[in-house]
Amino acid sequence: MGYARLLPAVALFTGIAFAQAPPTAVLAVQGDIASPLSLSADDLGKMPRETVSLPNPDGSKTVYEGVTLFGVLQKAGVPFGEKLRGKALTTYVLAKAQDGYQVAFTLGELDAQFGNESILIADKRDGKPLPEKTGPFRLVCPNDKAGARSVRMLETLEVIRAAK
Repeated sequence: MGYARLLPAVALFTGIAFAQAPPTAVLAVQGDIASPLSLSADDLGKMPRETVSLPNPDGSKTVYEGVTLFGVLQKAGVPFGEKLRGKALTTYVLAKAQDGYQVAFTLGELDAQFGNESILIADKRDGKPLPEKTGPFRLVCPNDKAGARSVRMLETLEVIRAAK
């Protein structure tokens, strides 16, 4: 009978001792690139930060903070500037969310010599981490009118060159 009383305590202690912390969220940058990346929130926090303020229907504003998509792609060795010519201009980025949602961006629209579109990989909203249903990372496209390319729960950026 002594063992029967001890068993729940041992099971509880063992469960606590071997419980794993939840996995750290990472943003994978992969595909046709020189340097595939796996970036944690800490990694993104060490990169140059920017903010963007978006209007809400009620007249208030939401401020997102993060790093530029351009900056992350540069870190992965994606060709920009003078290297973005010829076949390199057929390259696009497929942004993939945890729920399967996907959108595409061409390198031309991100490069300063072409579209110069500033897209943010946000990890904060109004100074706080993104809520679970939209984070931990979200693409914010401040110049898009419809907002459909602002991918929530972003987990992968796949760089694809259409012409080889």
